[in-house]
Amino acid sequence: MSHRNEERDDYRNSSRHNRQDIQSKTTQRTQPLPSSISNMDRHFSAGGHSRSDGYDLKDSREESGYIFCFLIILSYILVVITFPLSLCFCLKVVQEYERAVIFRLGRILANGARGPGLFFILPCIDTYGKVDLRTVTFDVPPQEILTRDSVTVAVDAVVYFRIFNAVISITNVEDAAKSTKLLAATTLRNVLGTKTLHEILAERDKIDTLIQTSLDEATDPWGVKVERVEVKDVRLPVALQKAMAAEAEASRDARAKIIAAEGEMKASRGLKDAADILNESPIALQLRLLQTLTQIAAERNSTIVFPIPVEILQALSRK
Repeated sequence: MSHRNEERDDYRNSSRHNRQDIQSKTTQRTQPLPSSISNMDRHFSAGGHSRSDGYDLKDSREESGYIFCFLIILSYILVVITFPLSLCFCLKVVQEYERAVIFRLGRILANGARGPGLFFILPCIDTYGKVDLRTVTFDVPPQEILTRDSVTVAVDAVVYFRIFNAVISITNVEDAAKSTKLLAATTLRNVLGTKTLHEILAERDKIDTLIQTSLDEATDPWGVKVERVEVKDVRLPVALQKAMAAEAEASRDARAKIIAAEGEMKASRGLKDAADILNESPIALQLRLLQTLTQIAAERNSTIVFPIPVEILQALSRK
């Protein structure tokens, strides 16, 4: 009996220890991850973890600050020692339409982009990149697009953009110009895919504004300003062009026949009115006959006309 009680106590103790281990692991998992290197250093220095061999991590900001200052001082000493030869490597020039983003030991300087004109860099620890602020124009390659009414068209466009923030155009995206070009092609397909063929052909201005707005919102975190987008050409398939030409020709023929029929109807009404007027006065008919003979004699001189009185025709008709 005592043996069973001892086994039961051992089982309870082991289960209690297991629950404590599980709780400690879950608390460690639920702790927020450090958001930066400084937070991680504070997390380590607080006693959460420690390196092996009894080495405690110090504040990396202090260590990097010391190293940072030491390297800057060493670089200035190198510039002074090699003066004036060092000026060839330290003085740089950027044009009026350019800006220079300087990285010192991998960090952007506090003043941001430099330029235009002359600026100074430290050898060995400073690197810089030039950014062109002028407006750039590129053609979007022809895109095969299926419209909302299931018509396949090939559409190309031209995009005008410029970089308004040199710092974020380098830090937030690898290649701002290439990314903008790829995004422009994708946006062109997405926007025109929601339009019908008639809307694409008739509402160019609205489509251009919609594409420009979408691109501008998407490229704003990259420091890129999309100024203008123009849809250049909409190429239809050959079979569709022939069908549309046949449809247009048929509609033109139908309108021409309708116009000709309306003209015949108006002419017949005019002739009926003229006949009624001539029937009221026989002398008017004779005058009309003489006028017709005068016109024939003026145009066709070789034609011989023998006028026959109407009364003779009426007598013959009676017999």
